[in-house]
Amino acid sequence: NVEIFTDGACSGNPGPGGWGVILRYQGVEKELAGYSEGTTNNRMEMTAVLEAFRALKQPCHVTVYTDSQYLRNGITKWVYKWKQNGWKTAAKLPVKNRDLWEALDAVAEPHTVDWVWVKGHNAHPENERCDQLARTAIQRRCGYPPSTDSIQ
Repeated sequence: NVEIFTDGACSGNPGPGGWGVILRYQGVEKELAGYSEGTTNNRMEMTAVLEAFRALKQPCHVTVYTDSQYLRNGITKWVYKWKQNGWKTAAKLPVKNRDLWEALDAVAEPHTVDWVWVKGHNAHPENERCDQLARTAIQRRCGYPPSTDSIQ
């Protein structure tokens, strides 16, 4: 079982953004972080998970911890209906962040995934660390892109 902890942050919304990830497998941890200009908090939350999945080498059981209800609800509830409705919301409007939803849906598909919501900024150590990684990426205007090393 691979554990993935994620967070995204934005300085302004929209504005410069960062994301942070901790991947944990059999006690080994790997941290990832990245930066993007002119983005939103939701896009950074989604990008964090997307990059975490891209770092996985093979299909496995994954538990994703996120403080984003938007992300958790979107990927566990809404995405199926959006696809059925031609990527339109219940109000018949285009789904925001469709590019990332489609990418997330595709990268998660080969895995068995449990999506766990954690309360943000509530002394959850891994969530706090991911927040720190994301904010540091914004401050430095750079990230720690996923290397060729993979987990599992």
